[in-house]
Amino acid sequence: MVKSAPSALAVSSPREPRLATATAIAAVGALAAIVLAVLFGSETTSVHRAWIDPAGLDGTILLRLRAPRVAVAALAGGGLAAAGAALQALLRNPLAEPYVLGVSGGAALGATAALLAGLGGVAWFGAGLVPLAAFLGGVAATALVARFVRRGTLRGEGILLAGFVVNALASAAITLAKTIVDANRAQELLFWLTGFVDVPTSGELLALAAGVLVGVAGLVRLAPALGHLAFGDDVAESLGIDVPRVERQTLLLASLVTGSIVAVTGLVAFVGLVVPQVLRRLVGSDPRKLVPLSFFAGAGLLPLCDLASRLAVRLFHTGPPVGAITALLGGPVFLVLLLREKRERDVA
Repeated sequence: MVKSAPSALAVSSPREPRLATATAIAAVGALAAIVLAVLFGSETTSVHRAWIDPAGLDGTILLRLRAPRVAVAALAGGGLAAAGAALQALLRNPLAEPYVLGVSGGAALGATAALLAGLGGVAWFGAGLVPLAAFLGGVAATALVARFVRRGTLRGEGILLAGFVVNALASAAITLAKTIVDANRAQELLFWLTGFVDVPTSGELLALAAGVLVGVAGLVRLAPALGHLAFGDDVAESLGIDVPRVERQTLLLASLVTGSIVAVTGLVAFVGLVVPQVLRRLVGSDPRKLVPLSFFAGAGLLPLCDLASRLAVRLFHTGPPVGAITALLGGPVFLVLLLREKRERDVA
């Protein structure tokens, strides 16, 4: 039985061209979504006029406003989706994702604490301190939930309940902070609870890109080991996998990705749940496929959600937070998956 596990994974080797094809399709789809999100928005623009006069109004909107904003959405969507795929493989729970597990809530609380301490305005490196605080908050929240998982005291919905408790505590702390600061700072803190994609500073974009790309690259490297974990810890260890090390690295990398994103966008829910779930039905559950494909698919999904938010301005004269759009998309999916998992367990 032990020897069948590696062979089961090795069987996928002849299908590598299919993986390459799927990755190429996902990358092209993400690029198309990104281009679409840059070209369209609340204001009508002309690519021709922007090309002729980059410093003009059209050039400013397309190159200095929309392009950086869409870059944030692509990095955030890709990072959250890849982190969700990795966490689902690690915990062997299809409902796991950074928001549900409380990673996003912990990261938001860490970023809020940094802002209240005035770290966001500390010289030129202030843009890096807020993501660092968000990362530490995400690590703390992840470690808290993971501790229960490792001790075996929580399973199934219990893991999700622990994540919801962490999120509730973080949201309560942020809400409390809103009540004791001035109105301008309270409005700033509201950002962390709703999830916005906005035009970043160069420091924010650089910190976001570094955290997401480094973290996702690490998760892709760990994907084969995560695939072995699907057969159980004992089988994985018999294959030479250092299970505790893989768990620690996966949780730290997922926290790095999530913290970097939350520090720039606030809480954006359910991207890490919806994207891997859809892809799992198309390409299977092998993390070697799911993690990289989730990155590209998420990098296309969130720019489209942000585009929907900006287009809504034409109808409602205001744009809903992108976090609200992803919650409306992902909430029903989460409930369906939760009910399906309960039915399957009852049948078993």
